[in-house]
Amino acid sequence: MKGRAIAYTQKELDWIKARCDQPRKDLHAAFQKRFDRNDVTVDSIKALCTRKGWKSGRTGQFVKGQAPMNKGKKMPFNANSARTQFKKGQLPHNHKGLGHERICPKDGYVTMIVAERNPWTGAATRPVLKHRWLWEKINGPVPDGHFLKCLDGDKTNCDPANWELLPQAILPRLAGGRHGKGYAEYEPELRPTVLAIAKLEHQVRESKNAQPLRPTVE
Repeated sequence: MKGRAIAYTQKELDWIKARCDQPRKDLHAAFQKRFDRNDVTVDSIKALCTRKGWKSGRTGQFVKGQAPMNKGKKMPFNANSARTQFKKGQLPHNHKGLGHERICPKDGYVTMIVAERNPWTGAATRPVLKHRWLWEKINGPVPDGHFLKCLDGDKTNCDPANWELLPQAILPRLAGGRHGKGYAEYEPELRPTVLAIAKLEHQVRESKNAQPLRPTVE
């Protein structure tokens, strides 16, 4: 009767405990066959095992080497789902193929897809910064500790002549702040002078840092 605790004999409890690793439906079916207890349902068996802490040992996760139940089975044909399935050789609508370009909304640089192996995914193509890729085709790889500076301020102008290799240590002098206005804040005709001054100041600083320390005379 619903709401009333179900009483089990010690023999029944011992029998259930010894087989608690079975699926609850199988355990219930075997219990009914063995003891003919029509007042005990599958939920009753589940509740009893939960109260007693008799766990089945299953987590619901696939274990290594376990084959899925539908392995080798072909999905039944359904006309509605077939209309939305990918066909062999079909590409998704958002596929970005070879030569595709986009402007990164975060920093304004142009990225493009080139026919080079992607070292992270193994794909036959990979995305690159267009200005750097074109510059390196002419001048070789950008060395460590250096970067490419956009000269006219237009990052979408990927002509290698519009990008100059500079040491990263010069960045603070071009970013503004305590050094004054940033490079891009000056008028286009003044930017070559700003860059030349930044280079000169950087060279002076590097020369001072390279000078050996004089011994202290006591």
